[in-house]
Amino acid sequence: ISLSGVYGGAADPITMLTHFDKQLGLHMGQCNVKRWVPEIMPLLTDDDPLGVDTFASHRLPISQAPEAYAKFRAKEEGWQKVQLKPGLVPSEG
Repeated sequence: ISLSGVYGGAADPITMLTHFDKQLGLHMGQCNVKRWVPEIMPLLTDDDPLGVDTFASHRLPISQAPEAYAKFRAKEEGWQKVQLKPGLVPSEG
């Protein structure tokens, strides 16, 4: 298990004894966020400079996750990358 990012929890939900018994290795570290903000922000705010808008083959609401997972797992034609978006309204049909 590897974690990177910004730690946001005051409580520690990890049960270390359980992880110890399962022989899990944990690697964690703080992302150096401030250093990269000037370079990253244009990638997040500009109009798709990396060309990733067409990366996902399907964009669905989270409510359709079970159906999407089943189609992806069954390797149905055209289901390469599925993006689940909170708040997206399900399309009819």
